[in-house]
Amino acid sequence: DGLLLGPVFASASHGYDTLDHYRIDPRLGDRHDFAQLIGRAHGQGFPVVLDGVFNHLAREHEIVARAIASGPGTADGDWIRWSDGYPFCFEGNEPLVELNLDNPAVADYIAEIMIFWLDNGLDGWRLDAAYAAGPKAWAPILAAVRARHPDSWLLGEVLHGDYAEFVTASGLDTVTQYELWKAIWSALNDANLFELEWTLRRHDEMCRVFRPQTFIGNHDVTRILTRLEDPRHLEIAVALLMLLPGTPSIYYGDELGFVGEKLDAPGGDDAVRPAFPAEGAAGGDPAVFETYRRFIALRREHPWVADARVYTGHVTNTGMTIGLAGAGGEHLTLAVNLADEELVVPGSRGELRVAGHSVAVG
Repeated sequence: DGLLLGPVFASASHGYDTLDHYRIDPRLGDRHDFAQLIGRAHGQGFPVVLDGVFNHLAREHEIVARAIASGPGTADGDWIRWSDGYPFCFEGNEPLVELNLDNPAVADYIAEIMIFWLDNGLDGWRLDAAYAAGPKAWAPILAAVRARHPDSWLLGEVLHGDYAEFVTASGLDTVTQYELWKAIWSALNDANLFELEWTLRRHDEMCRVFRPQTFIGNHDVTRILTRLEDPRHLEIAVALLMLLPGTPSIYYGDELGFVGEKLDAPGGDDAVRPAFPAEGAAGGDPAVFETYRRFIALRREHPWVADARVYTGHVTNTGMTIGLAGAGGEHLTLAVNLADEELVVPGSRGELRVAGHSVAVG
C-alpha cells in the first residue's frame, strides 16, 4: 500500500513549474498540514511518495532569474541548460527551464531537497522526467540520498529505452513501465494479443533486474475507460494490472470510472486531472469500483505475484493464457478472451472456461 502524490510545492500554475521546493503550495496547505498527512497515512500503514520535479523549474524561479541575468558560462548561468544562448526549455515549454544536473552544485541542491523531506517523514520520491537528464546525471544525486535514507523508495519517470539499464546506472529502485501500459490497451483495442505476448516477454526479462512500476492510467495519459474501445475490456485491463509482476498503481478516479482524453494542446491535461468528488466512492460507477475491489483482493491473496516469472501458453489474436510462477512453487493462470464465444483452456487448477470479452483466473 502507498500514496503517490502529484507535486505539492509552491508553483506558478499546475505544480510542475516549481517556485520553491521548501514551501508547500498554499492552495494545498502548509508544512503543518503536510506533517498531519504523513502522520495519518503512516498510522494506516501507508508510506507517502512525492513527485519530485527537479529536472526543470518555473521561469520565475529565482535560480532561473539569476542564471538568465548572468548568462551562459557564468557560475549562476551554469545552473541551467542553454541552447544557442537561450535557456533550454523542457520539451519546448517556455515556462519550464531545465536545470543542469551535470553541475555538481545543482546535484547537491537536488539531493539536499530530497533528503530534507525524507528527514521530515517522507518515504520516497517519483523523479519527474528522469529520462531527460539520463541515468548518469542522477547517479551521484541518488547515491547521496541513499547514504542518508537507504530504505527510501525511488521511482523514475522513463518513457522509452532500456529500463533495466536505466535502473542499474542511476541507482533507482524502479521506473515507469510504459511499454506494458501501451501494450495492454493497444492489444485489447486491436484484438491483437500477440502484441501483449511480445511485451510480456520483455516485462519478464526486466523483472529479473528490478520490480517495474505498472499502471493503466496516470496524470499524463488518456483515462483507461476513454482509451478502451470496448468498455467490457476494462475487467481484463484491471486484471493484468493487478496480477502481473511489478508494483501496480491506480490513478485516482480510475476506480470510480472517470473518463477523459489527454490532448496535446494548452490545458490538454485538464480532462484527466479533475477534482476528486466530495462524495468519494459514492460518486463513481459501482460496477467499475467492484471490478477494482475484486482484483485488488486477488492481489492481496497472492502477494508473490509481485516478483513472479511470466510465461504465455495458448495465444491467438483474441485469446491467450498467461502463467505466473512464484519462487516458492506458487502458480496462477490468467486467461483472456476477446472473442464473442466462450474460450476453454487449461488452468493451474483445472480447466478454465472464459466467457466472451472477459478474463478468468485459476
